[in-house]
Amino acid sequence: MENSGVTSGHVDVWEREHAARLMEAQRRQQDGVLSHAQLTAGGVTRADLIRMQRRKEIVRVHPRVYVDHTGPLTWHQRAWSAVLYAGPAYLCGPSVEAPRTERPLQPGMLPDPIHVAIDQSRRVMPQPGIVIHRLTNLETHAHGGVPPRLKLEDNALAMAHDARSEVDAIASLADVAARTHVTAGSLRGALSRFPSLRRRAWIAKIIDDLESGTNSVLEHGYLTKVERVHGLPRSERQTVRAMPKGSQFRDVEYVAYGLVVELDGALGHDTWRDQARDADRVLDDLAATGTVTARLRWHQVFETPCRTAQSIARVLASRGWTDSTRACGDACLIPRQP
Repeated sequence: MENSGVTSGHVDVWEREHAARLMEAQRRQQDGVLSHAQLTAGGVTRADLIRMQRRKEIVRVHPRVYVDHTGPLTWHQRAWSAVLYAGPAYLCGPSVEAPRTERPLQPGMLPDPIHVAIDQSRRVMPQPGIVIHRLTNLETHAHGGVPPRLKLEDNALAMAHDARSEVDAIASLADVAARTHVTAGSLRGALSRFPSLRRRAWIAKIIDDLESGTNSVLEHGYLTKVERVHGLPRSERQTVRAMPKGSQFRDVEYVAYGLVVELDGALGHDTWRDQARDADRVLDDLAATGTVTARLRWHQVFETPCRTAQSIARVLASRGWTDSTRACGDACLIPRQP
């Protein structure tokens, strides 16, 4: 029995030391931030916690979350504090990645809030400096990381879901599509995890365009939001132009007026070589036929279609078009005809 007691005592000491070492490892990994549960598991008693706070060895950041210094918090410390407070939680939205540079705050300025995602079924009390988002089946969207965060593709689609406009939705996809390890396949995989995504079918077509290298979504947007509704002349689409280096396609062409509209729907991976090739095409058209080219992006088609139609109409008029445009609605920039 005596030997058993000695052995038990050694085990207790070893367990306490192991718990303390684990807590220290967590503190280092989490940039000096610890939760109440981690402190307790590490052997810190309520009396210890009160004493440590009185001595300023730890400082409360959020309820049941502490940091080991009294100075301003870094971005990573604020991120860890938010994740530990709302846990299980994952960084999301604009907080899914740390800022490239962290500038000191000027007096009176508040840092940007940390965005975290929790499961839809949970409720967490709001805290200053934390923005809570809720996702169904949260764990299927989660990535590891330090601190833990959503997968980049899933985060982009979650931001597209919350986007106020189509252009904002496109912007969330464009940011992630520029990453070398993100592909149309990985975006499509993320899409399968969002069965109730807003604009889901539309976003699926954009992913198809990304994979095939086409601009069908942008072309349809130009046709319906710019050309038809504003009374521009009917254009030809995907016209073939024989050039010295082979046949080339033009997205939209007003043949009678010598105007080509190229729709640039690139979401990522475009380089200076792509831009050089586009510039060559514009120059070739001008040299061969006198055709001018207008290059449009998502913003011109989906965000400012009325302004775009007005500008295209002016180019057409300068090249012989004699008809007039029409307003698409009460808020249109183009005046209504009497």
